[in-house]
Amino acid sequence: MFRFIIYSFVLLVVLGCSSQLPKQISNDSAINKNTPSKTLDHGNKQQGLAQKLMAFHREWQGTPYRYGGMSKRGVDCSGFVSLVYQQILGQELPRTTAKQIYLGESITKSELQIGDLIFFKTGWLTRHVGVYVGDNRFLHASTSQGVMISLLDNSYWKQKYWQSRHL
Repeated sequence: MFRFIIYSFVLLVVLGCSSQLPKQISNDSAINKNTPSKTLDHGNKQQGLAQKLMAFHREWQGTPYRYGGMSKRGVDCSGFVSLVYQQILGQELPRTTAKQIYLGESITKSELQIGDLIFFKTGWLTRHVGVYVGDNRFLHASTSQGVMISLLDNSYWKQKYWQSRHL
């Protein structure tokens, strides 16, 4: 029984999300609508996706963090990302951060596009995931403040940044 408790604790640590996060960014400043795009069509798609992500954020904002949660009663980071992709893009993603890190193609931070996944190493074995919403900001479920938008350049996130993936 003791061995089961230890294994369970280790599993929670390995698959868990961040435990310490900075303050929330306001909805209105999250997307720079004047950002130029390579093509008009691509820009329109990106802008449409940005608007959908912001609407999703408004609907879920402040939903508390709950490990393993997938509802407005509580949600964790990977569950929230799964819900974003399922409800906005109609795309099923794996439920855990450990599996989401292998999706799509690896891109640099400078190549981020709206809707890309952003991963952070928040502890020795813990990982955190969010969705890029443009203008150097990402949408995620934090353990301390629930669903929110944060700046990538925030000192906390800047040092924890790990990788980005384009799906």
